[in-house]
Amino acid sequence: MKDTPSSEAQATGLESLAVGGDALVGMATLGKTAAALGLVIAIILVCTALLKRWGPQRRAAGGHLQIVGSTVLGSRERLVIVEVEGTWLILGVGGGQINKLHELAAPERPSEPEIAELQGERFATRFARALKHNAGLGGPGRGTS
Repeated sequence: MKDTPSSEAQATGLESLAVGGDALVGMATLGKTAAALGLVIAIILVCTALLKRWGPQRRAAGGHLQIVGSTVLGSRERLVIVEVEGTWLILGVGGGQINKLHELAAPERPSEPEIAELQGERFATRFARALKHNAGLGGPGRGTS
């Protein structure tokens, strides 16, 4: 018997269906791989954020050393204030070395009621008071002449 055009068309249709099925399986696998990669990246970002927030950043050496503040001076230079057992050290950090610039007694920490009072006060009011104090315009503790 001879192949009829209808049986040839059926064979071509089955082959195209098999090729299309392979493409769908490949796309599904690619989608699953992309989703897994996205999940791993999301987990890394969440862990990084948690470490920045709760990681050991300010206390070291059994709680005897605390970084009070720091600022960038240049591309590789920083000014760092470190508190060590009630003494503030002002350090210049840069160029692979650390230099002690100044040493002074650490100021006393405010008591809890003062902190609660300042938290209830508006930022604009505190900022204006700090500007007056720094400019010598009659802020707290300074007399006017």
